[in-house]
Amino acid sequence: MKFGGSSVADAARIDAAAQIVIDAANRATSGMPVVVLSALKGATDELIRAAADATVGEAGFRERVKELRQQHLDVASELLRSPEAMHNSLSERFTELGDILHGVELVRECTLRTRDLVMSFGELLSSELFAAVLRDRGANARFYDPREFIRTDSGHGSARVNRPLSYERMRETLEEREGIAVVPGFIAATASGVTTTLGRNGSDYTASLIGAGLGVEHVEIWKDVDGVLSADPRYVPEAFVIDHMSFEEAAELSYFGAEVLHPATMLPVQELDIPVIIRNTLNPSAPGTRISNESSGAELITGIASVEDVTIVNVEGTGMVGMPGVAARLFSALARADVTVLMISQASSEHTVCLVFRSQDVAKALRELEHELAPELASREIERFDVQEKMEIVAVIGEGMRGKPGVSGRLFGALGESKISVHAIAQGSSERNISFVVSGADRERTLRTVHTAFFCDQGG
Repeated sequence: MKFGGSSVADAARIDAAAQIVIDAANRATSGMPVVVLSALKGATDELIRAAADATVGEAGFRERVKELRQQHLDVASELLRSPEAMHNSLSERFTELGDILHGVELVRECTLRTRDLVMSFGELLSSELFAAVLRDRGANARFYDPREFIRTDSGHGSARVNRPLSYERMRETLEEREGIAVVPGFIAATASGVTTTLGRNGSDYTASLIGAGLGVEHVEIWKDVDGVLSADPRYVPEAFVIDHMSFEEAAELSYFGAEVLHPATMLPVQELDIPVIIRNTLNPSAPGTRISNESSGAELITGIASVEDVTIVNVEGTGMVGMPGVAARLFSALARADVTVLMISQASSEHTVCLVFRSQDVAKALRELEHELAPELASREIERFDVQEKMEIVAVIGEGMRGKPGVSGRLFGALGESKISVHAIAQGSSERNISFVVSGADRERTLRTVHTAFFCDQGG
């Protein structure tokens, strides 16, 4: 059971999450839950800011640490009948954090290794506090430090996990426990015990790793929504909760901005076919969305996702026709610029390559492309870069599209009837994703049009 930042935002949310865990433990017929926690909402951001302040000698980091300390002490006071022991434990942690940041202040440097150590305090603090809340309510609960059993390389900031060794060590540590295990998410350690972090969606990844290592029945990811929705409810009021979907469908939706799970997070449980269930801390009776190796069973599509504020860059020129290696050069240049290509489309004429980036990356992408293709630009073999800003990627996703004729006709027919212009299209051979680009001004109209076209008989 993994609880994210919104599920442990304050004392009331922590209290609700603790009751969910206790109820699950009481229902368990074999084996107690493992609980993985994120930091209290906003704590990680404050720790990062404190490290940045200390790096430049800004004394404000002390005030940030003081406020974080008070936040945790207040939660302990509100939730524990006798909070003194937890106050002492939390204060010791904050004293250690203050000493680390003082060292950063003195040397005016915060290495990635030190930054990982500073960031680890958020999850350590929330998990110690949560374990104490469970014990205060009569549960048999114990805090476990993941640095004892999740082993990584020294890639600070986004370390690579040694899964076989980690699984072996977590079984030794957690398999024979009698009560509820409370484990901080996001953090791990190298073989020599140096603290590392697991990068984006690190706490979800911790839950997935432990689920795979222990061979659990399922992994629950607790958020503040009833499950994965068929579309963004901000723009599509008719959006509904998807009952179940495949890991592949979830990966596609996640890539295109839906709040599901990062594909790398799902890999350990996907390999062992351990289902993941997305559930709502604010509505624990809701069944949520089940993600497994089985497809959604939807007639055609499972959901719609989108990425806003993207830019199209068309690389155009007759000189590209039949010129070997152009695509390799384009992608090598973009890799050097550390730019991710969200979508690519090329006509068989080879006259134009259409690339789509996040708008924030366009300037450095263009600089590197112009440098790489300078000879071709000078000789007019490549005529120009055509840039179209303020665009939106929309992705229609579902295993049900595979081998089904007429899906594209239904999609683009609906868009045509609504007079929505499509600027670029891409579809992989897997046939589970059709992506296209529209003007950002058409975002809401596009999402509602597509949702109606495929889900007119579903939802609320």
